[in-house]
Amino acid sequence: MRHKESAEVETTIDMAPLIDIVFILLIFFMVTTTFVKDMKLELERPKANSAIAASSKAIRLFIDRNGDTYMDGEPVRLWLIQSKLRDALSTASNKIVLIVTDEGVPAGRLVEVVDQARLAGAESVGVATKKEAG
Repeated sequence: MRHKESAEVETTIDMAPLIDIVFILLIFFMVTTTFVKDMKLELERPKANSAIAASSKAIRLFIDRNGDTYMDGEPVRLWLIQSKLRDALSTASNKIVLIVTDEGVPAGRLVEVVDQARLAGAESVGVATKKEAG
């Protein structure tokens, strides 16, 4: 009787290409991800039923409950908004401005800021709201 030699075949899976692909995808997402930097203001946004998601590339202006205006994390006077926005819009790919305001800000103050944004050349000016439940 012939003894059949057991052929031990060593099988291995080469993990190197899989790890390479995972690192390439990780680097791709790290480079292409855009982070929206919101200011650390405590704002109670107004509510709206028709709220939709805003572009993450929109230039953001913040108005706190005292009526103070902020852009790029720094306070900005009302009369300076137009020139600062004009500079920012000149380098932006889309000319969208999003105003993040507190619910208690007087409508007159909000209109003044929207007006300054339009005069600066913004094609679209929106107001950030919170989607109303129900």
